[in-house]
Amino acid sequence: MSHVHCPECGFQNPESANYCSKCGALLIHDEPSGATTMTFASDELLDDTGPPLDDLGIEGTALVVRSGGGRQGETFPVDADRVEIGRSPETDVFLDDVTVSRSHAVLSRDEEGYTIEDRGSLNGTYVNRRRVEKAKLEDGDEVQIGKYRLAFLSRV
Repeated sequence: MSHVHCPECGFQNPESANYCSKCGALLIHDEPSGATTMTFASDELLDDTGPPLDDLGIEGTALVVRSGGGRQGETFPVDADRVEIGRSPETDVFLDDVTVSRSHAVLSRDEEGYTIEDRGSLNGTYVNRRRVEKAKLEDGDEVQIGKYRLAFLSRV
């Protein structure tokens, strides 16, 4: 059983207590920093999808932010066999928002093309508005990671 120590008198209180049972002071509960992922409903997103994909002049393979986080139009080239997507700064596609898990999804390439796989995220990974655990991607598919809607482009 965990305990919370009173900041005023040092008395050891049960973790569920909000006030010290000895002196009545407000107890401060430490929360892990950066460990929170928020849930949201997908209908909270605006349907603003930006300019037509053909106007972007993308060559090769890329993920393009269509909406979410004020990053519309930002492009992430996909030139590796494995691309990690998440909220952690160490990921290849860094989406800094609490609706995105730290290691949200992985985009991988093999001889048949590209596949996206969810990594057990809280909000899930969607391809063309359907929640998927793993899905093959085609040129123009919409990928939703948290509140971000991205277009998968494969223009060879």
